[in-house]
Amino acid sequence: MLKTQNIYLYIGLIILSFVSSCKQKETKDLTNKNPLVINQRWTEEKANAWAANKPWLRGANFNPSTTINQLEFWQSESFDPETIDRELGWAQDIGLNCMRVYLHHLAWEVDKSGFKERVKTYLSIAEEHNIATIFVIFDDCWNPTYKAGKQPEPKPGIHNSGWVRDPGDLLYTSDDLLPLLETYTKDILSTFKDDKRIILWDLYNEPGNSGYKNKSLPLLKSVFEWAREVNPTQPISAGVWSMDLPELNRFQVEHSDVITYHNYNDEISHQSAIDSLKIYNRPLICTEYMARKHNSLFSNIMPILKNENIGAINWGLVDGKSNTKYAWDEPIPDGSEPNLWFHEIFRNDGTPYRQDEVDLIMELTEVKK
Repeated sequence: MLKTQNIYLYIGLIILSFVSSCKQKETKDLTNKNPLVINQRWTEEKANAWAANKPWLRGANFNPSTTINQLEFWQSESFDPETIDRELGWAQDIGLNCMRVYLHHLAWEVDKSGFKERVKTYLSIAEEHNIATIFVIFDDCWNPTYKAGKQPEPKPGIHNSGWVRDPGDLLYTSDDLLPLLETYTKDILSTFKDDKRIILWDLYNEPGNSGYKNKSLPLLKSVFEWAREVNPTQPISAGVWSMDLPELNRFQVEHSDVITYHNYNDEISHQSAIDSLKIYNRPLICTEYMARKHNSLFSNIMPILKNENIGAINWGLVDGKSNTKYAWDEPIPDGSEPNLWFHEIFRNDGTPYRQDEVDLIMELTEVKK
C-alpha cells in the first residue's frame, strides 16, 4: 500500500538469523524448578510442513466497496455483511481462495465484544465462499489520525483518501496507548488463535512507511512479542516492502514464521525479490502486488507466483469508496474514470474491469468457464 514505487530487495539487504534464534528455547524458573518454554519463531521444518498442507494461495486485499477504511468496515453502524457476501462470491467465482483484511484497534476499543462478533460474521461469510483470511493488525499507511463514528466521504479521484493508519500519530502523542494496543492484540489473537479459517496473522503492514522509518521498530518488536506470548496455531509475519529500511527488514525476516513481502514492479524486479528471499528456505507469500501503471500485472506476475508456489495477494478486489483504481501519485480531482485503472479486478456491479485478466486468473486457478 506504499505511496512510492516499490524497489526490489537485494540478497545482501537482509542478514540471516542465527540458527539458534529459530529454535524453541527453554529457560529455568528458579523458584519452582519447572522449565518455562518461551515461544519462538517456527523452525524451517514446521513452516514448510504448514505450507505443504495448503493449496496455492491466491486472492486480494479486501475492503468492501461500500467502506472507505478499516473503521467503516468494522464499526457496527456500517458493517455490511450483504456487500461482503456478494463481493466474496465474485472472488470465489474466479478461483480466489484467500483475502487479506485489515483490522483497527479503535473499532475494537469502542465495542470489544461487538467487534469480535463482526469478525466472526466475516469469517463465516468467507468460509461459505471457501476463502481463507489473512488479518492485518497494525498499519503505517495513509492518514495519521482518525476518530470513531461516521467516516469521511471519499475525496474524488484521490487514492485511499480516507484510509487510516493504526495506531498512527496517536502512538507518539498519547502516554498510555501501548498497554491498550497490547490488550487489543492479545485479545484478538487469543480469541482466534485456533481458528482454521485464519491462515496467517500479518502483524504490521509496511512498518516505517509515512516517514516513520525506525520509529516503528519498537511497536514492531512489541507486537511480535505479544503474538509469541499468545502462541497462535497460525503463523505470524510482517512483510518486507522497502530496501531503504534495513534494520526493520532484518527484524521482520528474522522473526516471521512465513516470509511475506510487497512488490509493485515488473516481472524482472519481482523475480529478483523472490530470488533474494528464497535463501531463507521458508514459505513465501506476496501480500501486495498488481499496479498496472508500474507494469505489475496479472499477466506477467501471477504466473511466476504460481510457478514458484508463492502466495499471490493483489491489491484490490472491487472498485469502491477506497478509490484505489486511481494511482498513488496521479489524482483526478474531478473523479472521472482514469485511462488505466491502478488496482481492482471488478467494477462495483460485478463486471470485470478487464475480461482478459479475469480469463487468465480463472485459467491459473483452474476454474471452468
